[in-house]
Amino acid sequence: MVKRKDLGDVQMGGTQPEEEDSGEDIDMVNVDFEWFDPQPIDFHGMKNLLRQLFDNDAQIFDMSALADLILSQPTLGSTVKVDGNESDPYAFLTILNLQEHKDKPVIQDLINYLKTKSASNTSLSAAHELLSQNPIPPIGLILTERLINMPSEIVPPMYNMLQEEIAWAIEDKEPYNFSHYLVVSKNYEEVESKLDQEESRPQKKKKKGGEQAERFFFHPEDEVVERHALCSGSIEYTHKSDEGHSDSKRAFQELGIKTNGSLILLEAAKFEPMVKALTEYMS
Repeated sequence: MVKRKDLGDVQMGGTQPEEEDSGEDIDMVNVDFEWFDPQPIDFHGMKNLLRQLFDNDAQIFDMSALADLILSQPTLGSTVKVDGNESDPYAFLTILNLQEHKDKPVIQDLINYLKTKSASNTSLSAAHELLSQNPIPPIGLILTERLINMPSEIVPPMYNMLQEEIAWAIEDKEPYNFSHYLVVSKNYEEVESKLDQEESRPQKKKKKGGEQAERFFFHPEDEVVERHALCSGSIEYTHKSDEGHSDSKRAFQELGIKTNGSLILLEAAKFEPMVKALTEYMS
């Protein structure tokens, strides 16, 4: 089922000339984006995006079971495609009720993982307390990911549709009346390059002891979501990258990057204002 179609002309990649009269061409790709309900045909594409979302720690979870669970909710969440219904999704957004699915092994693994990770960051203490409750409250776990060259303008429609779908589900007495929303995402920080050390190049000054590294967002919308959060913060992956991995993600800059997981917890009352702010920001 197509939910919504056509964002118009969106610049994907390409170069912007420094001056209007430079005579250089701007590379533009005209793309029609289509929004679909999650469906079984998306299984493999969904698994790939989930692996990308959980990065180094994707191997901890049964991604097939998680993809199946997401696809079992065709009336909640969206996928975005550019080549019709038969193609793989380029992006998705969904929500899972941790209380409703608490007995499913993959959700048990996720709850234990998120509880452990939030315990290691004091800024996530509210999330840890919530995840430690027995029985666990009706927390809506929001999972969303997209290919790296997808424009962020596709995000507000997905959140707006999700908000409407949750309201409809509640009207139909379905278990989607959440107390909180927990967004799983990713961020990164710049790290000193191993290559520069080997080549004895001048190094940038290291941060002073105790000073936290600056976080950067893979998903620009996370900055808006965090403004409405009860708590938010980074989590370190259980499975560490090999030495030199940060340099492999280095592009046109002096420093390498280290990826981290990210958790953002919102109270239910903050979800609608967040979606509104996100729409205004992206427009």
